[in-house]
Amino acid sequence: MVDLEAELRRAVRGEVGFDVTSRALVTMDASNYRRVPAGVVAPRDADDVAAVLEVCRAHAVPVVARGGGTSIAGQATGTGVVLDFTRHMNRLIGLDPVTRTAVVQPGLVLDRLQEAAAPHGLRFGPDPSTHSRCTLGGMIGNNSCGSHSVAWGTTADSVRELDVVTARGARLRLGRDWAGAPPGLRELVDGELARLRTGFPDLPRRISGYALDALLPERGADVARAFCGSEGTLGILTEATVRLVEAPRARALAVLGYADESAAAEAAAGLLAAAPLTVEGMAADLVRSPAGLPRGGAWLFVETGGETAAEARARAEAVVLAADVLDALVVTDPAGQRALWRVREDASGTATRMPDGSEAWPGWEDCAVPPARLGAYLRDFRSLLAAHGLRGTPYGHFGDGCIHVRIDFDLLDAAGVARFRRFSEELADLVVAHGGSLSGEHGDGQARAELLPRMYGAPTVALFERAKGLWDPDDLLNPGILVRPAPLDTNLRFAVLPREPLPVAFAYPADGGDFSAAVRRCVGVAKCRTTEASGASVMCPSFRATGEEAHSTRGRARLLHEMLAGELVTDGWRSTEVRDALDLCLSCKGCRTDCPVGVDMATYKAEFLHHHYAGRRRPAGHYSMGRLPRWLSLVARTRTAGLVNALAAVRPLAAAAARLGGIAPEREFPRLAREPFSRWLRRRGRGRDRAARSGGGPRVPAPTAYLWPDTFTEHLSPSVGRAAVRVLEAAGVTVAEVPARPRPLRDSRPCCGLTYLSTGQLDEARAVLRRTLDLLGPLLPPDPDGARQAPVFVVLEPSCAAALRADLPELLPDDPRAARLAAAVVTFAEALERLAPQWTPPRLDRPVTGQTHCHQHAVLGDAADRRLREAAALTGDLVGGCCGLAGNFGFEKGHFEVSKTCAQERLLPAVAAAPREAVVLADGFSCRTQLEQLAGVRGRHLAEVLAEALEQDREGRRP
Repeated sequence: MVDLEAELRRAVRGEVGFDVTSRALVTMDASNYRRVPAGVVAPRDADDVAAVLEVCRAHAVPVVARGGGTSIAGQATGTGVVLDFTRHMNRLIGLDPVTRTAVVQPGLVLDRLQEAAAPHGLRFGPDPSTHSRCTLGGMIGNNSCGSHSVAWGTTADSVRELDVVTARGARLRLGRDWAGAPPGLRELVDGELARLRTGFPDLPRRISGYALDALLPERGADVARAFCGSEGTLGILTEATVRLVEAPRARALAVLGYADESAAAEAAAGLLAAAPLTVEGMAADLVRSPAGLPRGGAWLFVETGGETAAEARARAEAVVLAADVLDALVVTDPAGQRALWRVREDASGTATRMPDGSEAWPGWEDCAVPPARLGAYLRDFRSLLAAHGLRGTPYGHFGDGCIHVRIDFDLLDAAGVARFRRFSEELADLVVAHGGSLSGEHGDGQARAELLPRMYGAPTVALFERAKGLWDPDDLLNPGILVRPAPLDTNLRFAVLPREPLPVAFAYPADGGDFSAAVRRCVGVAKCRTTEASGASVMCPSFRATGEEAHSTRGRARLLHEMLAGELVTDGWRSTEVRDALDLCLSCKGCRTDCPVGVDMATYKAEFLHHHYAGRRRPAGHYSMGRLPRWLSLVARTRTAGLVNALAAVRPLAAAAARLGGIAPEREFPRLAREPFSRWLRRRGRGRDRAARSGGGPRVPAPTAYLWPDTFTEHLSPSVGRAAVRVLEAAGVTVAEVPARPRPLRDSRPCCGLTYLSTGQLDEARAVLRRTLDLLGPLLPPDPDGARQAPVFVVLEPSCAAALRADLPELLPDDPRAARLAAAVVTFAEALERLAPQWTPPRLDRPVTGQTHCHQHAVLGDAADRRLREAAALTGDLVGGCCGLAGNFGFEKGHFEVSKTCAQERLLPAVAAAPREAVVLADGFSCRTQLEQLAGVRGRHLAEVLAEALEQDREGRRP
């Protein structure tokens, strides 16, 4: 392989990666399979592709073409050289609105094509649920379809011409004639006309095998169409001319509720007469929350189009009237439609877990039957599942008879794998008995190719092998896929993982305490590879900043998987490859919510750093910023904040301190408060006590809230704490100080342990959190009868609230006080709703801009904040994403550019575009610091905004 790597480096201009990280990132796709490649090449153009093929042919090394890596049948993995088209060959070369065609490179992401076509009223018809990261090359390779196939067909229906390089270096332009076909292909077709006319099932979603029937003379000898769905086994695509369709000017979405999936399946085919754009089905088991959906145990999503909104709505209402449903909903609002479609698109991830949390896997993800037989097929399918003791929830393209399903196969032991094989063989026979196709969308890959003789018969499969031999006589391209396939129960990605759980620090309650099971959550659907954030989503800011797979949630999960496997990444927790990939993880926690399967990379990073640095010297930033509460507490106790601020203002001293502390030289040190918040609160409380004793009158009982003295509010922005006190008291809430235990020169206040958690200092985090529980123990006694009112701890810093609510019980699962404290933590807005539900905030009548804190989005939710802003007449929405500072991340040396890029993605443009009178909201100290240091803008906590409005009302300065 050394010679192969050297020759490839000499031959191509693109990147060549034979290092551990490059290979580990592509061992898997979104399937059950794993193969370790020799290396990865990111070609720059067709010349690079030809050069790679020439070198690999000389070394007899296979070549695998890879797009977004979301294939679910194993066809995007291989043992040779993997071609990654997403890095360079990812351009839209041209778009002609007159001819309604576009010329694309194979690595172009579908959404980028859709964005370019939209201003012309056009779109590419097929749209898989992975449209934000799947590539046109991958779609052509798998003949992908998506939810609109009832209207616009498969990818093959949208292909006009393909530029292809064959394994032996021939450059072909494939179209609707024989001009670009390899020698011998026409003669093969002419000799097998009868078989080609009778041996292929006639159904809209027949994807399995090679589409040789497209070469029949009555079908125009469409060589380009026949190439679609060949899964990289016939040639390497370098460019494609595709057809665009006219997008409806308006759309409406009818959501039809049925008792169960069988009733929905029976109804689907009957809706096709209305010429809908979609007929998608899913059951309640795959919906995290049925809020916003009509009543029912299963739903059909039927989209209609029209020249006007009224026309689209009328068609949707006609569908509802014609359907026999339990309940129905028609949505014309684009935002409402997008929210409902996200429910459907996330099913590919949510389906990977059963309702009880057990794992489910692909393998029979997308077989298809004639739509009229779907109901009968699903009943037989359910019976077969029950006979094998398996579970799965079908969903997908009911209007095309195509079903997606993840099944709870046990692929971790020999008996479970044997059952997987038996079930697969019997299900293949069942699909064929219903006149169906083993693959209805995503190709056969390794998952089903072995079973193609059951669908087509041995003579037709032999014909596939002959066709493969004409295109690729050396079997260089993706061997073991489609023809002469590897057995479906080999190369399983689970076989290499440890069988016993590793000793870990976190509890991983959703994964039975097993870190391997937590890492297995990543099934490769790659929502984290979305190149542009939208809505409130956060995941994955580092990938969007760098465009590198290693800096995506999926990439990091792949490296952790290989670390556990021990074949490529051989040094376990000490791995530098895993450490380097995790280095740019912002620990934003976005994946905890945005990932359809709930991968929690922030927790995995903390776990890894805990083991990686056990007994070893840590980076300087872990000591300076990771132990920030300790240093700031020392400054407060010695009352030296003014001195520290003065020294930090001396540039040479600040630069020296930054070098020693591992802090980015581009950063300014935040100023420390001369009076910590808790000292102010205590001084204020003593004054009020004196006033009460001197005749202030009896106190009216009021609900009490303990205001948490988080490190940032306490030492860096006490103005936020003071504002929160004013607002809470104005709402009739008594604010109490959280108990502390004075200790000279020692931490004495409760702490969430956030900085220790984010730097993986988990032993210190546990100690800090146990001390916190000891301090608060009297406030958190067990209450078996539920008679005692639980305390309320208001945490103003979202990241600290998230640490207490999520990380605390997962790090101290055996201490019942941890769960009680987590349940008692509320945000500022939640506290007002809970303790002062009748209170009306001052009305500001101003627009807002800013960003929802990433930890709030991921762990806490912002529904209460949105309601509070609405009540205060603060109009507009905050953007999603991450500010990029993310606690210690943006201050660490080497992270500044990525941190700035993250801020420039959404936060800074939103603030720059806001009207002058807009309020810039930023509840997190990191977000406020990023705004100040990168844009010179002062962001404010919502408590500060409301407190200022109350003060103005009191002084009569506002109408």
